[in-house]
Amino acid sequence: MIDTNRISDFYSKTVLEHMTAPRNWGVTQDCDGFGRAAGSCGDTMEIALKIKDDSILACTFESEGCGATIACGSIVTQMATGRRVAEARRIDQKAILEYCGGLPDKNGHCALLAAEALQRAIDDHYQMQRAPWKKLYRTAR
Repeated sequence: MIDTNRISDFYSKTVLEHMTAPRNWGVTQDCDGFGRAAGSCGDTMEIALKIKDDSILACTFESEGCGATIACGSIVTQMATGRRVAEARRIDQKAILEYCGGLPDKNGHCALLAAEALQRAIDDHYQMQRAPWKKLYRTAR
């Protein structure tokens, strides 16, 4: 269990909420876009998108990583859900850091990992639109 009394000196209330109760956990099967990113620290993140009429209906994630990585995954799913794909394309490390109230320097890369996974999921969505038959042969999810 996470000792929120001690780590509240380092993390914002928003980060702690997402760290202890992540939203949108679990990668959606039969997704319209899937992205996976790995950080230099060894953390990984997978993001899946359900998209209809160019709007993100659902954005889910799974991560093998630290609490800050899990929080950033949860945050990026909330930031992307309900947005047009082009709007979600603009979600980057800086936007995630602003939304969560910042992270300690040693955890700044967690926001980058979440942004990269989202962008790869969006890229995958566009690739599937151009060649929908490839979805049948997707090896991940």
